[in-house]
Amino acid sequence: MGTDLSLDPVRIGVVSISDRASSGVYEDKGIPALQDWLGRALHNPITWETRLIPDDQETISATLRTLVDEQACDLVLTTGGTGPAPRDVTPEATLAVADKVMPGFGEQMRAISLNFVPTAILSRQVAVIRGRALIINLPGQPKSIAETLQGLPQALPPVHGIFAAVPYCIDLIGGPYLETDATLCKAFRPKNAQRPARQG
Repeated sequence: MGTDLSLDPVRIGVVSISDRASSGVYEDKGIPALQDWLGRALHNPITWETRLIPDDQETISATLRTLVDEQACDLVLTTGGTGPAPRDVTPEATLAVADKVMPGFGEQMRAISLNFVPTAILSRQVAVIRGRALIINLPGQPKSIAETLQGLPQALPPVHGIFAAVPYCIDLIGGPYLETDATLCKAFRPKNAQRPARQG
């Protein structure tokens, strides 16, 4: 999809957290899955900051701090390391860099995943605000990443994906105005927070 240069540019950090993928045991699928979905969902010009790192709490925290404080990312999405296993420390590392915790994101991700597997209650994804950036932990599997971001629009009743709330959240913390492809994910904003529709 082509981007419109009249739209606000956005810097997005994408972090895949996996001991085995980061050491080359197998190919990382998290970063390509996130970039594919976001590249289709957003009209804005995107500058990517990608990181592939091991399941180490201090490394994860340091990476998140760098992406927000030094690279000036507006949005950071992580994938992997959110289960109950001993090496799953992504939520702890994320909470350690938080200014505010946004529990609704994790609640909705688990609600979406419970439509598919009962083990969704074992996932511990969190979302936080650091400075003027939103950081969200996502599941590890590409299919689950897309489901949690996009939701289940065909379900009765439809299940909202978490990304519908991301643009307005970023508005509220002083970030760029994100415009989405409504066929993939319609961003929700109160009427007084919406910019006039562009003439295409």
